Amino acid sequence: MKPVYIIKIGGNIIDDDAKLLDFLKAFSQLQGTKLLVHGGGKLATRLAETMGIPQQMVDGRRITDAETLKIVTMVYAGYINKNIVAQLQSLGTNAIGLSGADGNLIKARKRTHSTIDYGFAGDVETVNTMLLQTLIEAGMDIVVAPITHNGNALLLNTNADTIAAETAKALAKVYSATLVYCFEKPGVLLDANDDNTVIPVIQPGNYATLKEEQKIFAGMLPKLDNAFTALNAGVNEVKIGMASQLSALIAGNAGTTIKL
Repeated sequence: MKPVYIIKIGGNIIDDDAKLLDFLKAFSQLQGTKLLVHGGGKLATRLAETMGIPQQMVDGRRITDAETLKIVTMVYAGYINKNIVAQLQSLGTNAIGLSGADGNLIKARKRTHSTIDYGFAGDVETVNTMLLQTLIEAGMDIVVAPITHNGNALLLNTNADTIAAETAKALAKVYSATLVYCFEKPGVLLDANDDNTVIPVIQPGNYATLKEEQKIFAGMLPKLDNAFTALNAGVNEVKIGMASQLSALIAGNAGTTIKL
């Protein structure tokens, strides 16, 4: 099966022009088929503040009211997505930028919660594997913004980590899929304050022990749970590490590898 890399970059990389360019250079040099899912960064928050639209976060997730939805759609699916695509074109990578609404790429449902109203936040329902396959076979690298739709003209702000995992699961049905989470840390750490404590390999057995002994930073647990869900759905491996070490991360010489 043809190898495909689904790579997610966090907003902290997007917020730094130099770091983003370095990452995109490494991404463009990566051999094989690749799909990039990007987060939003702080631009949407800054723009909302400038416009006098208050922003509310719960457990690191944005409450997306109607006005905030307009802003994140403009910023994520507009400026950030097209800026990344334009930079990749300049680096010789023929990329196409999409939101979940484009080509019916990602359908989602409005999130419901017993106590929290997340507003126009979406949870992924389906991924259009045929569209991705068509673009991949045409030689395109795909850049996905974290905006989805519900099929009834409603746009939804959707967690980029989840989009990456769901896209990897969909592509694993037709390709040899590897999911890569890139952020500012060198991997999953035993001590969140010590970058020298990277856990090189996590498998179900030691993951259960690490969770039980509370040795993994709580903010990392959703990413790891997503990783194991993806692996159980046919994804080959999941890698977590520093964006500036993309090549080494892919080769297994840096970061944390998660496997069954």
